[in-house]
Amino acid sequence: MALMERVATLLRANVNDLIDRAEDPEKMLKQLVLDMENQLLQVKTQVAIAIADQHLLEKKGKEQGESAASWRAKAELAVSKGEDELARLALERVLSHEQMAEGFARQIAEQTSEADSLRATYNKLQGKLKETQAQCEMLVAEHRRARMVGKATAAREAVEGSAGAQGRGGALGRFKARIQNAEAENHAGKTLLAGDTLEDKFAVLERDEKVERLLGELKQKQARMLPTG
Repeated sequence: MALMERVATLLRANVNDLIDRAEDPEKMLKQLVLDMENQLLQVKTQVAIAIADQHLLEKKGKEQGESAASWRAKAELAVSKGEDELARLALERVLSHEQMAEGFARQIAEQTSEADSLRATYNKLQGKLKETQAQCEMLVAEHRRARMVGKATAAREAVEGSAGAQGRGGALGRFKARIQNAEAENHAGKTLLAGDTLEDKFAVLERDEKVERLLGELKQKQARMLPTG
């Protein structure tokens, strides 16, 4: 789905690279969060549409089942009156409606699966968005602090330069400050993208638990197969 691909692209965005290219990093981060919110809203709309379609299919399937039951009752009535031909015609209607009901049942199963998948994706994206919002706030604070450090360093070098100490030592100091600022921004950017989500951590725990349970079952099975005595 193109929508999901766009959301995934936003979540994989290299924030550190965006900051390096941005004239206003804070404005860029706010735009990133805004884009994620807009995409999430579109996913929510798709979830609502999928659920509505599911309910519509369920309604139509129920109607087909009720029609089949109604024609079956008519067939029984015709048989009781000795109207075998009418009974045959009614039974043909029964089979037709039952076939339609089976078709709707298959569509309902597919639609339910799609709705559940979209709902799960929405919940995961919603959690990721909240996490990203908090991390962006931290990144903005890191960027501001790094910028303040850079200004303080430049001011100190200006004072040292006026005292005759700005030569090669002053140039190296400015270069070191730029490196420190870049490192601070790199660290903050990596912090935003690093680490698994809460859902991912629980998924790992559940997978490990399942592996251990299966291993235990295999060991018990082998133990039962060993000869006793």
